[in-house]
Amino acid sequence: MTAEGPIRRTPIRLLALGRDYPRVAAAAALVLLLFLIAAVAPLISPHDPLAISPDDSYLRPLSPGHPLGTDDLGRDLMSRVLWGARASLPVAFVAVAVGLVAGGIIGLISGYAGGLSDLLLMRFVDALLAFPGLILAIAIVAALGPGLRNAMIAIGIVAIPVYARLIRAVVLQLKQLEFVTATRSLGATPLRLIVGHVIPNLLNPVIVQVSLSAGFAILAEATLSFLGLGAQLPTPDWGQMINSGAGFLNNDPWLAIIPGAAISVTVFSFNWLGDALRDALDPRLRG
Repeated sequence: MTAEGPIRRTPIRLLALGRDYPRVAAAAALVLLLFLIAAVAPLISPHDPLAISPDDSYLRPLSPGHPLGTDDLGRDLMSRVLWGARASLPVAFVAVAVGLVAGGIIGLISGYAGGLSDLLLMRFVDALLAFPGLILAIAIVAALGPGLRNAMIAIGIVAIPVYARLIRAVVLQLKQLEFVTATRSLGATPLRLIVGHVIPNLLNPVIVQVSLSAGFAILAEATLSFLGLGAQLPTPDWGQMINSGAGFLNNDPWLAIIPGAAISVTVFSFNWLGDALRDALDPRLRG
């Protein structure tokens, strides 16, 4: 983005990042692999994740027929971890979408309109930021009731201030550039300016933030499920599995370690992708 004109990032140029920046390609491949695993979990799971087999309880990893072992009820851990991805990954998509849409609208209006609108909207954002993210999410779910849908909504609300402040800052910067001023002087409506010039130039920072927010959403959902506020039984969920395995850490630590490792790998993948995209898209960090 320069004073002379906008720099737009088209989908084709975004795809070319994978060729020019191997870290972006590797991180994106890992994230896509996680989504693929979640999509085909019913096909690749060796057992029914809800099937109880008391005779096979507490089997250690690498046991015949149970590569990751079984839990206290004899349920196959590998199957439950694979199905847990189907509960956790959609949370990242929905929560980020809620935060991006709501925060984006607030940021665009606040940054472009300014004045009283900016003051009131930013005070609302500051009110949300007054609480730690997880504490706010817990409070919202406690008010709405436990469940995966309400957890998605709560995590999305927590993400609103991040996108609102980010987009507002970029809009304030864009408003001062010559190409925006020139377009406005030619009689362009605010809607045309926002859609035609502002939003395309928001793409780079928003893409990076979406990836980083997805990692936080996965971790927040696992925390809520660990506390009994997210996915409810009998739905297999990583946070729920850690809760169930926490009481067996001394003798059967794999019950908590394996779902914890799944969360760690997933959060790392999204954060790695966000860092790689930031390095690739920010001219100040290139080279």
